[in-house]
Amino acid sequence: MSALPDVLPAVPRSHWLLPAASTLGVLLILTGIFWPTFYSMVEVWERSETFTHGFLIFPISAWLIWRKRDELIPIRPRPDLRGLILLAAAGAGWLLADAGSVNVVAQYAFVLMLIAMVWTLLGRSFVWAVFFPLMFLFFAVPVGEFLIEPLMGVTADFTVAMLQATGIPVYREGTFFSIPSGDWSVVEGCSGLRYLIASVTLGVLYAYLTYRSWKRRLLFSIAAMIVPVFANSGRAFMIVMIAHLSDMKLALGIDHYIYGWVFFGIVMLLLFWIGSFWREDDQPEPAVAPPAAAAADSAHPRPLLPVALIALLVVGLWPAYASWLAARALPAMPALQVESLGGWQPAEPFTTWVPHWVGADRQLRQSYTQAGRNVLLELNYYATQRQDAELINSQNFMIRQKDPAWSNVGETQVMVDIGGAARQVRQARLRGSNGQRLLVWQWNLINQRPTVNDYAAKLNLALDRVRLQRDDGLSVLIATPYDVAEQERAVATLARFAANMEPAFGRTLDRVDGQ
Repeated sequence: MSALPDVLPAVPRSHWLLPAASTLGVLLILTGIFWPTFYSMVEVWERSETFTHGFLIFPISAWLIWRKRDELIPIRPRPDLRGLILLAAAGAGWLLADAGSVNVVAQYAFVLMLIAMVWTLLGRSFVWAVFFPLMFLFFAVPVGEFLIEPLMGVTADFTVAMLQATGIPVYREGTFFSIPSGDWSVVEGCSGLRYLIASVTLGVLYAYLTYRSWKRRLLFSIAAMIVPVFANSGRAFMIVMIAHLSDMKLALGIDHYIYGWVFFGIVMLLLFWIGSFWREDDQPEPAVAPPAAAAADSAHPRPLLPVALIALLVVGLWPAYASWLAARALPAMPALQVESLGGWQPAEPFTTWVPHWVGADRQLRQSYTQAGRNVLLELNYYATQRQDAELINSQNFMIRQKDPAWSNVGETQVMVDIGGAARQVRQARLRGSNGQRLLVWQWNLINQRPTVNDYAAKLNLALDRVRLQRDDGLSVLIATPYDVAEQERAVATLARFAANMEPAFGRTLDRVDGQ
């Protein structure tokens, strides 16, 4: 008996009613199962103007599928058990992300589960026919904040370079710079992330609707990624020049934002206008050919209900296990205690700066002194990884934006020598309004191993938690005053302190774990 083809010459529209309604119902149930993950996306859409477009992604995706209805009618909906493999993989990814409290990855995994469920219930041919509308759902995930610092750096580099090209003298320190007419800083709002995300989302949608060639679609999408970065840098330079030429009377208040949005709007209109010269939307969509492997399915269509129940069982296992992990009691934890080694002695505080590390189960903050050199030590211990109490958290940082007393004038990862061994640390240079400057080193201890790789740390901690192994971690932060002309002396001080005291940090972890 030969296999039934997936695409038939004509299928009544009513043939789609039950599969479509059943699939929609199952997708709603899946959303309910993973409601905390979905609602975490909605919360970001509500509070951040950068990601407000997320409310429109699901309706747009549904509209894109609806506009292809005449092409979809001939396709025979048939469950495909191969979709369960992707469904299970996405569920496992969600479990790891949930264990590591990585919301963005959990949200991507949730969207992937929606797509995998559609594949499982309606078949590969249908998914292939609506591939772009389904992939467009990933734009609903509010992601991109990791680009803020790089974009701030690009904006500062471009602005300073252009000011220097015009002959204006510039003194720069990190993302802060001064010109004769005034002082400036590139803050998060100047990064252009909002412009970039809006441009990419609109650009990809415009390319899909306007072009038929995938090459043109790809090229325009790339342009939609590159243009806003340069446009934002040009916007920043334009604002600084307007303020400079007006003796700091213009482009400083609300007009600062008005000029920025007007400039960005003009640039984007130009991008779409230029792109319209190669538009192909007057041509029909290319015919959708089902994958060659689709015709090899079973000769008899599988019943939808049993497949739907199996799929829901597969996705339900992961949140059930995650709930059991979250219900476990926290271990007993004594206070952190660090013995003084290498001649370092406890001393009175020498700085008002306080790092912003949140959710720690135990914290130790102590100043030390040796031979006239002062070092601040702050340890933050996380007994187990859970939401709002994570070793790696975007809310853990040296200084909050627009801090009235302190500025972060440079933060990067550097290789240093600690006790004769090369070690990577996160280094920051801080400047206080009282004139004090601090050189800061930070790293994490996981399973007694130092690391500053947040991605590897998150993955290791999530795997440990899922496998019921020890998933605690310690943030180590040390700081010392420094002078711009003698920064190497501060580096030597921190290196000596770390080499002397690090054995005590390890014993502290062992002591806490032994309780």
